[in-house]
Amino acid sequence: MTAVGVDLRRVYGAYPTGVTVVAGLVGGNPAGLAASSFVPVSLDPPLVSVCVAHTSTTWPLLRALPRIGISVLASHQGHVGRRLGSREADRFAGVDWRSTPDGCVQVEGAAAWYDCSIERQFRSGDHDIIVFRVHALDAQAGVPPLIYHGGTFRDLAGGPIGERASAP
Repeated sequence: MTAVGVDLRRVYGAYPTGVTVVAGLVGGNPAGLAASSFVPVSLDPPLVSVCVAHTSTTWPLLRALPRIGISVLASHQGHVGRRLGSREADRFAGVDWRSTPDGCVQVEGAAAWYDCSIERQFRSGDHDIIVFRVHALDAQAGVPPLIYHGGTFRDLAGGPIGERASAP
């Protein structure tokens, strides 16, 4: 591994991200994975993306589904992020969830949720970039998101600073 490769994980960890669960019904049971690489992509059409490692054993089960849910975990859901990020056989044990008639799985109590279908998938390095088309979405007012920073889950400290910022 190069000198840059040794520092990547540490330096990437300096950038805080939200924590999402990407999930759907597979054979009538929920299947999902945790992803901290969630990014809004486009307003028109409505698109979002996540990155999934090529080593994922869950993504091959999800990518054939007509609808996939993305739940933005709330600050009190660190246990859900740890559970879905594990290699446990039943990652949804002890996790409250609901499904739509199309098989989209959403985590109960999440700060926000998206009902999506796969728009495109790109191979990039050791991950795939998955672009999803958003069909439905909602957010819970006043529910702060779970943050992943420096290798650990955190919550937001304090309120907004200054005026509302525009997206870069």
